[in-house]
Formats: sequence, C-alpha cells, structure tokens
Amino acid sequence: MRALFIILFSLTVLCAQSQKITLSTRVQDKVTAEPLPFASVGIKGKSIGTVTNLQGEFDFHIPPEYRNEILVISMLGYENFEAPVWSLMESKPEIIGMTKSTTVLKEVVVTDSLTGGEVVKIALSRVETNFPMQPFLMDGFYRDVKKVGGTSISLLEAAVKIYDENYVEPRNKSKLRERVKLVEVRKSLGYDNKFTPYFRQQNLLEDLLLHNNIRYRQIDDTEVFFETLKREPDSYYNGHEVFVIAHNGEFLFKIYISKDDYAVNHLEFEISGDNLERKKNLVSKHVSYHKTIDFKPFDGKMYLNYITVTTKEKWYDEVTSDFKFETELQQSLLINDVDANTNERITSTEKMKNYGLQFQDYPYNKAFWDDYNVIKDTPIDRKILEDLERLAPLDKQFENN
Repeated sequence: MRALFIILFSLTVLCAQSQKITLSTRVQDKVTAEPLPFASVGIKGKSIGTVTNLQGEFDFHIPPEYRNEILVISMLGYENFEAPVWSLMESKPEIIGMTKSTTVLKEVVVTDSLTGGEVVKIALSRVETNFPMQPFLMDGFYRDVKKVGGTSISLLEAAVKIYDENYVEPRNKSKLRERVKLVEVRKSLGYDNKFTPYFRQQNLLEDLLLHNNIRYRQIDDTEVFFETLKREPDSYYNGHEVFVIAHNGEFLFKIYISKDDYAVNHLEFEISGDNLERKKNLVSKHVSYHKTIDFKPFDGKMYLNYITVTTKEKWYDEVTSDFKFETELQQSLLINDVDANTNERITSTEKMKNYGLQFQDYPYNKAFWDDYNVIKDTPIDRKILEDLERLAPLDKQFENN
C-alpha cells in the first residue's frame, strides 16, 4: 500500500505515519519585522504548547483532532494572535505578525497608589490561590549545551514527565519536591574530555527545577528588598494588563504580575561576580548568570511554561592569574503539556536516578524525536550542530552514546 505523507514546509501536515499535524511558521512584530523569541504557542483551552526560538520560529506538533480548534500565540507586550488551525493549514503563512499592545506605550499612572514592593507582596501572598494546589503532571523537554571558548562541546536533550503535589511552600527550599521520570534521552559525544571537570556534574535537570523562584519561594521577602522595587510602564500579556516591577542594583530582577488577579506571569534575574571556585590548578574569577521563568494559564491556574538558565565562567591560572578559557552552560526546560487533574503518580521505582542525565542508559529512539515538540533549531543552534558534528554526524553520536 502506498504510504500517505506530506512533506513539511511552512504550515504543513507531518507524515501520516505519526498522525500529527505540524504547524510551522515565523512570529514577528507586525511593524518592525523583528522576530519574537520565546512567544508562547498553544491551543485555546488546551494544555499543550510550545515556544518560538530566538528567530521567532516554531514547529508545533498537535493531534489531528485539534484541526478545528483555535491556535493562540501570546507574547509579553503584544495582543494575542488567534486563528483556527484549519485556516492556517490552508493558508500556510510564512510569517505571523503580532500587534504591539498600546498598553506598553503608557506611562505608569499609579491610580491605586500601590508601590512595586506592595504589588510583589500581594503576588507572593496569592501563590497558593493562583498556582495549582492539587497533584499535576507535566510533559517536558529538557536541553543543555556546554561550550568552551564559544565552541559547543556537548549536547543533551531529554523528554521527561514531572509530577508535583502542589505549590505549597516547602520547608526546605533547596530540596526538590517534584518527581521526574525520564521518557527518552539523546546525547552527543563530548561528556568525557579534559574540560568536563569545569562543568557541574550533578543532575542538571533537577538543579534547573530548583530555580523556580515561585515554586520554591526564593524571592527575598524582606522590607529592605521590597523598598528597592520600582514600577515600570505597565505591559500586556495573554489578554491581560500586567504590572512590571524591577530592581536594578547589584543584580537585575524583573517580574510581570497580572493586574486582575496578581498572578506571576514572568520573571527575569541576572547577576555576576566572582565565586573563586578552584579546580585542577585553575580558579573561576568571574561568573555571570541569567535566568528567565515563564508561566502559562490553564484551567484557572498558572503552570510552568519554560525555564532558561545560562551560566558563564572565566577560568584563570591559580598561580599566574593568566586567563585560560571561558565555559558556558545553557539549560532550558519547555513544558509541552499539563495534566491538571492527574491520577498518575511517578513512583520511587519510576523516578529518575539521582545522578546526571548524561549517565542515564537509554537507547536513542529516532522515531520518538521526529514529531516531539522541541524548541525549533535556529542559526545559532545550527552552529552548535556544526561544532558537535566535527566528531561524527549527530544521529550517529546519539545512537552510539
């Protein structure tokens, strides 16, 4: 029998063997034509989603029964874009233009007299109202890239399930509350070379989950800090006006909070300094750290949408203080789907082993990855692939690792 399939171009249907629709296009500012990175892409009223890459592009794999549903694209500072899936399949637009909300052009008019610190206090007090307080399960895509001197030396990607009981404030804010089940993993060569000791070797995925400042209440709640927070011009996100609160000082902190219910939508944090860690006669004298956390609404609650963390370290000779090289670790976790009322649990036997993902022994499953929602490759990602494929084609590395 003749196999039915359609080749994927801009907005197309993926091969019938997988029975999934794949929507692919580029999202940009309607006026300036600038790409919109990390815009949220989803189906209205459904839990599945993805995000655009640094060039504003996305591939979104969805079940065929969603062809009559509404595709929604949301971006901070922009009005939502909405269109039926079937219409996009027919029109195949190469570009989707987003309209900037006029809200972001307004100056702050504090008619309610609330200060930045007061807005954040209210938001933190309402975490258990705005975030899930019943067991939930998330399907996630994890990626980490390790670089030395700007050249990529290793890539790891994993499909995972993440189970959590609720957003109750934990007593121990540095102990992981979620349970993680590894579904699939693929990794390149490069995890065992002379630079390996200069990267952290713990379970980087679990470490990334602990960076969720809202889940683990890792925001300074002292009056001294609240007094440093300033209101910036209001913005717009996912159909709602949002407060924009910022701290600029020894570190940069910005948080976006809904004006209607004080739910935290988005958070950015950046800091740099010396940690003076010593490894093999070298010392790390300068570290920069940048984190972004984004949440999305579903079924009346806010759930994690994505986390990205980039850490750079400069290493110097401990004796001569000569600069040797810079390491960079890029981590990202994208939530593809949420089961808000799950009956499924991740048992202790299913839970991922505590050691690093690079040591998990899973065979490479190419068929699985062919229509799994990942962050679409960008020219930057293709440069990563060029660096990595100096050793061997990446598929071969996945198979042999």
